[in-house]
Order: sequence, then C-alpha cells, then structure tokens
Amino acid sequence: MPTSSTSTAEITTARCVELASVFHDPLLEEPLPASAPGAVRRRQMGLMSAAQTACRACPLIVDCLYRAVVEYDVAGYVAGTTPSQRAQIRHRLDVTVAPENFDTVAGISGRHHQVDHSEVVRLRNANPDESLEMLAQRLGCSLSTVKRHLRRERREPSVGMVTPTYPTVNEVLTVAAAVVGTPSAPSCSQAA
Repeated sequence: MPTSSTSTAEITTARCVELASVFHDPLLEEPLPASAPGAVRRRQMGLMSAAQTACRACPLIVDCLYRAVVEYDVAGYVAGTTPSQRAQIRHRLDVTVAPENFDTVAGISGRHHQVDHSEVVRLRNANPDESLEMLAQRLGCSLSTVKRHLRRERREPSVGMVTPTYPTVNEVLTVAAAVVGTPSAPSCSQAA
C-alpha cells in the first residue's frame, strides 16, 4: 500500500491484477487429469503462455516469487511458477511453509473459542507490520487477548518455537531458474 511519501511513479500494479481473467481461470489452479480432452489441454497451454508472458514482464516478479516460495503456500500460477514447481523450489531450499488456518484468517471462530498462544505468536511473526487490532480481528478475539499473549511471549519465549531462517532472494531466484528451466531471474537490485 502506498505511503504518503510514495510518488505516483512508484505505484506499480502487478500484471496478474491487470489480467485477472487469465490468472483466476480454474485451468491454472490444478494440473489436468490424464483423461483431459485435447481442446482443454490447448486452452490450458494458452492460458499458461499468457501467464508466463505477463509474469516475465511484471516489475513485481522478484518479490512475488520470493513470497510465494518462502511465505505463502498459494494455489495456481504465481510468479512464473506452478504449485509443483514451487514445491520443488522449497524442497531444494529446505523451506517449509505452514498452510494458513483459513478460519483464523477469515476471523471465523466458534463460541467460547480458546485462542491458541502459538497461533497468536505465529501470526504476529508472519505479519509484523499488521496492527494488533487487525491481528485480534483475524483471531476472532479481543485486542487485550492479543496483547496478553504477546506480553507472555516477551516474558517467556515459547520453547520449541525456533525462529526460521529464510533463504536469500538470490538463492530463491537461482533455484527457481534451475527448476523452471528459464534463464536467470532478475537481479536482486530489482527486488523491493
């Protein structure tokens, strides 16, 4: 999100947003079954080609690829990669991405829902710039509950919660280039 100091020239729109009809097409979400008709396979290849072209021209590809490999396990075609290619990249880099708890993200919680301490800490670490109010909303609890869990974490850091080490942007780009089989990805200087 642009800040007040961001100039209009610095605001960039991702190519996938401009081509939402391509990137949101169900044919890019999952691999086709072996029994898929030729016409469906050709349509999928056309969509894949359009998506590849858009991703390669996108000024946000480096950040998008890094986040899709290291931070989020997203579906579909993202940053010039398929889900299986991203899984291969993660495997080579020894990166594990925990699946999101979509009920928590959506703020869905049952009555008398007990907020899990490790979930509060995990969400805070995953979203350090997010307000505590937004975190409370995601967890479906009060702001005071979030603050209480974070104070507890400062006093008594969770045992067994190891701070993960993340690969560098260059490491992700190098492995991605090897897995996808494309020329070397843009340099780090293009990363945000």
